[in-house]
Amino acid sequence: MMADFPSPRLRLFLLAYRAAWVLLLPVVLVYLRLRARKDPLYAHHLPERFGHSQGLDGAVWIHVVSVGEVRAAAPLIRALLERGERVVLTHFTPAGRREAQALFSAPIAAGTLHSVWVPFELSGAFRRFFRLYRPAYGLVIEVEIWPVMIMEARRAGVPLFMANAIFPARSFARDRDGLRGEIMRGFAGAMVKSEVQRDRFAAVGLSNIAVTGELRFDLPPPVGQVQAGLRARAALAPAHGVLAFASIVEGEDALMIDTIKALPPDRRPLIVYVPRAPERFDAVAGLLAGAGLRVAWRSLAFDTALAPRDLPDCDVLLGDSLGEMFFYLAMADRVVVGGGFVRGSHNIIEPLSLGKPVIVGPDITTIEYPAAEAIEAGVCRQVQTGAELISALSEPVSSADTTAFLAAHAGAVARTLDALPRLLATSR
Repeated sequence: MMADFPSPRLRLFLLAYRAAWVLLLPVVLVYLRLRARKDPLYAHHLPERFGHSQGLDGAVWIHVVSVGEVRAAAPLIRALLERGERVVLTHFTPAGRREAQALFSAPIAAGTLHSVWVPFELSGAFRRFFRLYRPAYGLVIEVEIWPVMIMEARRAGVPLFMANAIFPARSFARDRDGLRGEIMRGFAGAMVKSEVQRDRFAAVGLSNIAVTGELRFDLPPPVGQVQAGLRARAALAPAHGVLAFASIVEGEDALMIDTIKALPPDRRPLIVYVPRAPERFDAVAGLLAGAGLRVAWRSLAFDTALAPRDLPDCDVLLGDSLGEMFFYLAMADRVVVGGGFVRGSHNIIEPLSLGKPVIVGPDITTIEYPAAEAIEAGVCRQVQTGAELISALSEPVSSADTTAFLAAHAGAVARTLDALPRLLATSR
């Protein structure tokens, strides 16, 4: 750590930031109450938001804000549990909490893993949380910059590291000389995805960095979902194959629907369409139906075990479920991954792990690693416009083999576990 941390500028910011959280706490509580109208879990377990919980002394603390981070960290969490560690996961979204409870139901039942809300950005809440759990160390998956979390971890003597960390080019250009970049120096260190990422974090003054790769490459596809997806494809019997649109975010639907409509109706594949957020399911179904497409809902067409019911004749299967992405991907011949047509692409590793050719939009800053490497290897294609997307989907499906690419990027869990003792020793 550099000697001038925190700087006078950062001290003033932290005073104002802490005061703002106290003053605006009623607004935050109203926000949670409003969100609870769509998802009641937002209003449950409210004491955890203030640091009150059951406690698990000496646990490894892992902050996994939502679904993507939970899935990314899953192989590492399992490895820690297998080594006999106890783990507490903190989340911000109900989707993340549900995913953790689904993936780790057995250790939760055994009491070796807790899944709780992350405390509000209040000093007292985090101090209470640290007294209850006394974490051996903390890992923030990806990059989550919460100033009070970082500063209270330092105060409590809890080494807090970024893990599976990425500093996107756009964020780096914006933050390297700003307060956000300075706050990053409050971490005890970082385990980053690539050499480029190490250089970026070092440029803002963070030391104690290890290059460990991408944890998602160590996440094996769930066999049950993959097999169910293959059975579903056979039951649906698409005449012209299956095209999946995965993790489509708000603002992309019009482009995707225009793309679907532009494909020749007599050769159009069956479309599997998976919105990113569950609160969008109804709206997206309306948009698809409004475009003249016949829509079947996964929740109606398949039972809870993913076995087909009476399948309707449809143009689009709407993925209105959570935690079943591999089920949808297994059906597909190729996959368009969303996010990159408006604000930053989502994960491409899941479809690549099933050998599916992937297409992404113009903005890959959020997945710079491994998207750049995947594009260079020919297993991922980037398009800049809707017209380019239509053109790419009009071509034959790529026969590129993802096996070598996946093998070259595996091993992040082992590298992370190997790096931790050195980083912990250096942080003390």
